[in-house]
Amino acid sequence: MRRGGALRAHSKNSVVAAAADVGSTSVHLLVASVDDWRLETLADESAFLGLGEAVDARSHLGPALIETLARTIAGYAARVGALGATQVAFVGTDPLRRAADAATAVHAVAQRSGAALHVLTQREEAMLTLLGVASGRRVKRPMLVIDVGGGSTEFVLAAPDGPPSTGGFPLGATRLTGQMVRHDPPTRAEIDDLMQAARDVLAGAPDAGPGDLVLVGGTATNLLRVMPPSSPPGRLTPRRLAVALDFLGRTAAADVAAQRAIRPERARLLAAGAAIVAALLERYGSTGARVSGAGVREGTILALAGAGAGWRDELLELAGGWR
Repeated sequence: MRRGGALRAHSKNSVVAAAADVGSTSVHLLVASVDDWRLETLADESAFLGLGEAVDARSHLGPALIETLARTIAGYAARVGALGATQVAFVGTDPLRRAADAATAVHAVAQRSGAALHVLTQREEAMLTLLGVASGRRVKRPMLVIDVGGGSTEFVLAAPDGPPSTGGFPLGATRLTGQMVRHDPPTRAEIDDLMQAARDVLAGAPDAGPGDLVLVGGTATNLLRVMPPSSPPGRLTPRRLAVALDFLGRTAAADVAAQRAIRPERARLLAAGAAIVAALLERYGSTGARVSGAGVREGTILALAGAGAGWRDELLELAGGWR
């Protein structure tokens, strides 16, 4: 690929890059050195802002939340500078795609931090996710990568013999919790409603028979914490999700957080997240999906290292793999 040489040039001398993902639940920063396509984490931190809930409630963020976002990004910009990052990108996903005052937020971030905030399209977000999961490799068999976020769910289907295809739905753990859950812990009826709502939306998900089904994002990684270890590890199966939903349906969010080392804000969203993942496995007739810790942030860092400031123009090539 045309830009592959740029990344290969760093195989002996690593480059430090940083990415922050402004999502529905949190703003998550990753700083890493990139050496021969491998990422070594230098900093990994997040701040819970709940942007998705604000947009769901009133269709905009509002001045106070925009100020908090700008202050958070400014702090991250100073942090990555101190760590020596030479390539930096701050990216916004679902809440900034939907917020009526997204342009005001982007401007405020630039004014406070001097950094650009790139509002990604669903397709760009999916491409970066694939890049993060595959680490720049060309896939050897069909792979369906799904990111269950707070406000939306993104799909990217990659195959060895063609460009990746992407799609998404307005279905996320934060959004579904706000629509369906009124009790803590959620009642059995509420869990049933979560499952049915997820099934209804996912009936329109793209047809696929992937050789590899991969889940990414905070919903999937935190669900692994609320159930017994699996064999092999790092997989979500229908049986394990049923165990998780049973636990979440009889345990208050504060107790889930304390027992499983999960943020309380995240814990209260996990029943909806588990319902969405369970409905996904049903939709694809899958006996299980592996969970990857990599995603948008890792993909953004690899895109920066491979294509520099022009990374958005190179995403299709980058996501297709060059290794």
